[in-house]
Amino acid sequence: MRLPRWRHALAALATGIAAGGAVLAGAAPAAAQPSPLEPLVDAAAERLEVAEPVAANKWVTRGSIEDSARVDQVLAAVEADAAARGIDGSHVRRVFADQIAATEGIEYVRFGQWKLDPAAVPTSAPDLAASRGVIDGLNATMVEQMAQHWPVLHAPDCTARVADAVGAVSTARALDPLYRQALTFVTRNYCAP
Repeated sequence: MRLPRWRHALAALATGIAAGGAVLAGAAPAAAQPSPLEPLVDAAAERLEVAEPVAANKWVTRGSIEDSARVDQVLAAVEADAAARGIDGSHVRRVFADQIAATEGIEYVRFGQWKLDPAAVPTSAPDLAASRGVIDGLNATMVEQMAQHWPVLHAPDCTARVADAVGAVSTARALDPLYRQALTFVTRNYCAP
């Protein structure tokens, strides 16, 4: 899913060399304007990736994928955080309900894969509390980004900006089809009605 850091550095170096060569040749490098929503979408993608260690923990410990108490806790926390930042808590809650549903979907896919391929079954259980700490931090980042870009999320071109951000993040993180589908799903309610 995510390229090793050395590959990102190599790609950045190659891009820099190509851009530098274009400048030296007298041509201006093409500069795509990134979507202001990329940090929000990137945090959502990173949060989706935490489904991997969570699924492994639940598989090894025979835990349930769905945890309604934890879901209620997360949704209440993000709704309260949104309200404290002066944005619509119910909208933010809806966005995070999608995020949680997609994460559970990834966990179900992994469980299905492990049932069909016992050799791929995880043998250790990553700490669930540590994964939840990462999730909570990403939740705060996402609510902060939503508050910071609230006008963009209400703009007429919001849908296009979200699509641009999803495309850029999917490419930058080299997301596979499952994660691309999940990221598209989690961003479907970003634009306020």
